[in-house]
Amino acid sequence: MEISKIKEILKNEIDEERYKHTIRVVDMAIKLAKTYNVDEKKAELAALLHDSAKYKDREVLLEKANEFDIILDVILKNNHHLIHPYLGAKIAELKYNIVDEDILNAIKYHTTGRCNMTMLEKIIFMADFIEPNRSFPGIDHIRDLAFKNIDKSMVLAMDNTLKYIIDRGFLIHPDTIETRNSLILKNENNI
Repeated sequence: MEISKIKEILKNEIDEERYKHTIRVVDMAIKLAKTYNVDEKKAELAALLHDSAKYKDREVLLEKANEFDIILDVILKNNHHLIHPYLGAKIAELKYNIVDEDILNAIKYHTTGRCNMTMLEKIIFMADFIEPNRSFPGIDHIRDLAFKNIDKSMVLAMDNTLKYIIDRGFLIHPDTIETRNSLILKNENNI
């Protein structure tokens, strides 16, 4: 499906603020893709669909996850904000006919991360985190670092996210911890 057609559908399916956020993430993903020599069209497509299933209503998320046979572990059941990436990957595959595993995984892991992420996955993760409307202490440093060392910027992004999650008493997804630890070990070992 063409990008213009996907944009047209998204404009009707997600709210205006979510759509504006999506376009900012697309722009950032393309810039990061250029920096890291990653296929810009794949980055654009993954960024465009990264929040396509970000429904605000918890019951809708649970219903859609069940509809698409997404098995929810205890973390996802108790933190519905983490369901949309898994659901978004399924919707990208079934509704938008995306078959590229790298794009699907970039959508699926854009919130939690995972060990051994591809560069496209890292780009979508960071593009979502550093899009221009994000504003909090330290974001400018993380933004700058994202274009110099994406792994180090991801660690800082995850540190920020973990502090936020802990301060609010939310459950932490194990993928986030594993991703952070693997990136730190990779950097220490210069692998």
